[in-house]
Amino acid sequence: MQKRSTYKYQRIRDLREDKGYLQQDIANVLDLYLNTYRRYETGQTTIPVNLLRKLSEFYNVSMDYLTEIEEEIKHS
Repeated sequence: MQKRSTYKYQRIRDLREDKGYLQQDIANVLDLYLNTYRRYETGQTTIPVNLLRKLSEFYNVSMDYLTEIEEEIKHS
């Protein structure tokens, strides 16, 4: 059995915590049930690209940053 990669999930949790948001706050932004968002953040379920895009816009970071391809946060 293959272990699922959690590369993007750690970053979205870190961003959420750094900004002081609760999981429920981000679930509301994404128009999701809390349990659905929790599964994304813990890596139990793959995050759809459209939700990654919403997260990147919300946090003002690139999708590459969310997926840890890019190390720097873009500055406004």
